[in-house]
Amino acid sequence: MYPMKTILVVDDEPKITQLARDYLEHAGFEVLVAADGPTALDQVRQRHPDLVVLDLGLPGELDGLEVCRRLRAADQVPIVMVTARDGEIDRVLGLELGADDYLTKPFSPRELVARVRAVLRRTGNREPAGPSVIPIGSVEVDPGRREARVDGEPVALAAREFALLLYLAENTGLALSRQQLLTGVWGHDWYGDERTVDVHVRQLRKKLGDALPLATVWGFGYRLG
Repeated sequence: MYPMKTILVVDDEPKITQLARDYLEHAGFEVLVAADGPTALDQVRQRHPDLVVLDLGLPGELDGLEVCRRLRAADQVPIVMVTARDGEIDRVLGLELGADDYLTKPFSPRELVARVRAVLRRTGNREPAGPSVIPIGSVEVDPGRREARVDGEPVALAAREFALLLYLAENTGLALSRQQLLTGVWGHDWYGDERTVDVHVRQLRKKLGDALPLATVWGFGYRLG
């Protein structure tokens, strides 16, 4: 079974992000969303998505072209650029900056899914762009393979469980509140209960056992290491 691919959708229009999320999740992808450039760059650094769907007309100083430029300066994550502009110069500039494909609004969500699949197929042989394996005692967290191992043996984790483990590993030694974990792992648009974090922590402890040095910071949150 192939691991679930993660897609980051970057757009400041909630209706578009929700539509893209619905169709991409129905197609079997895990979906992250960001409404502005800084959040998008932060999500790429922390979550290492397999592909970014990037709107050209983002608000603020970090528009889609600048986000694309910065991503390409430090990462090789595939990019499908989306824009309301239909001028040839915008398409050419986006592709010259490193976008792998281009869609013009309004677009069919089915076409978006097809383009995402096509770009992933074309770029499937790229080396993972994330950081190297993070060792924590006898546990290894491998962002590139999206895999956790105990004494070298892979442990099956759900996508969100791995995302939580990776976020904790990237902040080893720091006490993180439940709200910090919700924001860092589930995203700024998550409105669920903080107990969601506790449920996923219990699953990590159950699956990784005593090999995982995950401490409860009573009345606050959790600390790894």
